[in-house]
Amino acid sequence: MDACTLFTDGGARGNPGPAAIGYVIIDGSTVLAERGETIGQATNNVAEYTALLRGLTHAKKLGALTVACKLDSLLVVEQLNRNYKVKDANLAKLFTKVWNLTHDFQRVTFSHIPREQNAHADALVNAALDAT
Repeated sequence: MDACTLFTDGGARGNPGPAAIGYVIIDGSTVLAERGETIGQATNNVAEYTALLRGLTHAKKLGALTVACKLDSLLVVEQLNRNYKVKDANLAKLFTKVWNLTHDFQRVTFSHIPREQNAHADALVNAALDAT
């Protein structure tokens, strides 16, 4: 597989609170992988970064060369596109992990999408949280 699209979402009930992540990897209209899981206590932003990190790791295992990352977290997208500074120490660690992982691909892009366009990943987050 040369290219894929990665939809990610993270959420916390409370901030911080019980948190979960979800990601969906697609090639065209084919779902190659999807995952939703709890990650313990975290903030929304930590959950968003964690979802992206796990999704990119899975895309790498699938052999993707290019990944178009679609997130509904404007903060994470703008930080990774270097338009916003990362001021929080916990987010800085996750930012660095994601940034380093992007070097394992030929190309990675980060785009902000409306929540409605991220329904699949969002549903995985909520299903994981509801199961706890």
